[in-house]
Amino acid sequence: MKNNGQQVGYVRVSSLLQNESRQLEGIDLDIVFTDKISGRDKNRPELTNCLNHLRAGDTLHIHSIDRLARNLRDLESIVSSLIGKGVAVQFHKEGLTFTGDDNPMNVLMLQVMGACAQFELSMIKERQKEGIAIAKKKGKQIGRKAILNKGHIQEIKELWQSGKNKMEISKALGISRVTFYDFLKKYDVELKTQNI
Repeated sequence: MKNNGQQVGYVRVSSLLQNESRQLEGIDLDIVFTDKISGRDKNRPELTNCLNHLRAGDTLHIHSIDRLARNLRDLESIVSSLIGKGVAVQFHKEGLTFTGDDNPMNVLMLQVMGACAQFELSMIKERQKEGIAIAKKKGKQIGRKAILNKGHIQEIKELWQSGKNKMEISKALGISRVTFYDFLKKYDVELKTQNI
């Protein structure tokens, strides 16, 4: 492994409440990039910054494969892109290091571990779907409860007749204009004779 470059860390936790310090604890790093965002989210600004920062001779340290990518295609793409530009990639939990002159066993391990991370995510999604389906059958509320219902139609019409525009009515009801327009469409409520 090349040691003349920077030792760079990438850390990802799924929520603001999770503690990221344990991931690369005890590893001497020059710089650490941290995303506090779900791995399913493709828009990870600190990963982008990290990948742009890395130069030939650097080593990227990551706690585990699932912190870098949650599907095999992204994992292989990121790792091969980095080693292609001379960056070593080290996954500490799995004990794998990629430098560009890797043996077939390391490549196989990366693919197996990446496939396991992808499978785990698929299973989580499947369990969520099953849980939602069961809750719906039991009549439980899924997602946020609707702020407005049919009973609000008369109130909205009265606010409209009093001269308030749609933006003012939205504010009075404590909702966004988008939610307000969705409500009007859902219940086929027409507010005539006044422009926004």
